[in-house]
Amino acid sequence: MHIESATQEQLIEWEKELSAHYDKICRHELSLDITRGKPSAEQLKLSDKLDGILSADYRTADGTDTRNYGGLIGLSCARELGAEMLQVPVNEVIAGGNSSLTLMYHAVVTGYLFGFAGNKPWRELTAPKFLCPVPGYDRHFSICEQLGIEMINVPMGEDGPDMDLVEKLLGQDPEIVGIWCVPKFSNPTGVTYSRETVERLAQLGQIAGAGFRIFWDNAYSIHDLGNRVSLANIRSATLENGTVDSVLQFASTSKVTHAGAGVAFVSASQANLDSLKAQMQAMTIGPDKVNQLRHSRFFTEHTSLAEHMHKHADILRPKFECVLEHLHNAFSDADMGSWEKPEGGYFVSFNTLPGCAKAVVKMAADAGVKLTPAGATFPYGQDPEDCNIRIAPSFPPLEELDTAMSIFVLCVKLVSLRKKLATIS
Repeated sequence: MHIESATQEQLIEWEKELSAHYDKICRHELSLDITRGKPSAEQLKLSDKLDGILSADYRTADGTDTRNYGGLIGLSCARELGAEMLQVPVNEVIAGGNSSLTLMYHAVVTGYLFGFAGNKPWRELTAPKFLCPVPGYDRHFSICEQLGIEMINVPMGEDGPDMDLVEKLLGQDPEIVGIWCVPKFSNPTGVTYSRETVERLAQLGQIAGAGFRIFWDNAYSIHDLGNRVSLANIRSATLENGTVDSVLQFASTSKVTHAGAGVAFVSASQANLDSLKAQMQAMTIGPDKVNQLRHSRFFTEHTSLAEHMHKHADILRPKFECVLEHLHNAFSDADMGSWEKPEGGYFVSFNTLPGCAKAVVKMAADAGVKLTPAGATFPYGQDPEDCNIRIAPSFPPLEELDTAMSIFVLCVKLVSLRKKLATIS
């Protein structure tokens, strides 16, 4: 039903029917969680052969004893894994601990306190700012918020961020020091940046100040659900445009092997890596090289990276299909929301009618379904339209996800109906 074309009597009757259904569900006292993009137990099990894979042989091919101190930039074999994921030369990769977010935080702090490649630290500017494609990743925004870096919203389109606006803003404000990017299967929209967008991003170093950096969080570079989706290589584009210092790339195995015990990577120009290493020397003696060696052995002796990710896709695909089927059945012939159909990644982005997202999330929570807080996909937790909701299908079993989505679409319908009735009563 289209609520804009329905009569008031039809809306009242429909609202009454759905409310009765909702009240019945609430009496079941459910507890379902589709908040964050965590791998399921079935996915984690794919990597259980990491346990014991070293068989007490802790030395690398070059004789390094991974049990001991040292190795600030990580093992060569681990850096090779990062180079494969990011499609960059191994000498431009640092392999760290389990979290790429930690490396991103370290990189932002380096830019803020010390500056990159001899450039002025951002803290010396009057008001350093980051451009934030929205909807986007809440943890990116938390880093900026904690350091007091102002955030500017940039709308996301089907090809990536609005590059006309990005270029305009950079031309107007020399104190814009960075932009967050999740270029493939963006969190949460699932969009993959077009070749033109990547090319224009690579040219930003010609427009922005010398201290400007693109934070290229390629978290889902190998997380295709089906056929491989191509992403243009940002490093190649910056080489062509003479802007290699403008980009720092990040990736990890957090959603590849064991989420809490993976390996993270940062790739950048030598000048940027030198800036990062200068600060790392004061904060660490080196990463967990035993875990890095485990991962290297796992992907050389047990499985290939591609084969492993195909297994992940086989587990995730039915869950995404479940979410998309519910949304299609409920709203393809209704005017109560819109959504993206991602080809990979970990999320489905749904937009309610303006002013409805917070109410939908609360109503779902009252019925026993936890969703990511409305507004979380925008800086400062403020969605100007109060419409975006991020759905994370990966963690719950398929049956629970099916139930959660049934409740979700019910809540969207009820909130939409009640909002419409409030405008005509």
